[in-house]
Amino acid sequence: MTSPNNLSFVHRFEPGTDPAQPPLLLLHGTGGDESDLLPLGRSLAPGAALLSPRGPVLENGMPRFFRRLAEGVFDEDDVRRRAGDLADFVAEARAAYGIAAPLAVGFSNGANIAAAMLLLRPESLAGAVLLRAMVPLAEPPAADLGGKPVLILSGAADPIVPEESARRLAGQLGRAGAEVEHAVLPAGHGLTQSDVARAEAWMARWRVPATAA
Repeated sequence: MTSPNNLSFVHRFEPGTDPAQPPLLLLHGTGGDESDLLPLGRSLAPGAALLSPRGPVLENGMPRFFRRLAEGVFDEDDVRRRAGDLADFVAEARAAYGIAAPLAVGFSNGANIAAAMLLLRPESLAGAVLLRAMVPLAEPPAADLGGKPVLILSGAADPIVPEESARRLAGQLGRAGAEVEHAVLPAGHGLTQSDVARAEAWMARWRVPATAA
């Protein structure tokens, strides 16, 4: 079994106490770290196992999960590479901690890498909550998401993520077979209590017993 001490990403892990809750993969935004989304994870799924890695790419000293060339312009070769690296880390963590395929909860850059994982390595995730996500790959490969649940929450006044890009992402994931729900909330780029309430309600509808299978 892989040791938690030699996994490929700096991370934090909180064991689960409620077997009815699927494990969560928490993916921070630019400038965040492995502690940022732990409170959100505890709120969304009390008692769930929480796996929270730190993005390995630095942009002016701020951790991210992949490189970008400019605001909203991604290095798609790096997106593909980093999505594969993160999927490999999830496999390592599942072996080390004995958890099921996690549900990703990602914000901004973290949501974008989660979307890329769904499109490139769908076996690594059970589904995703994508907060302020946009299209990570202009021409994604064919993928079979087999009904995986995905919630996309956009902000109507978001100055960073164009609503059209979020709609295109919802279309990409839906065409790949995901069960997608996309909502536009009265918010900007930052998260609000409305995001938390909407995500909690959605997760309650999709909750299934977690297993290590």
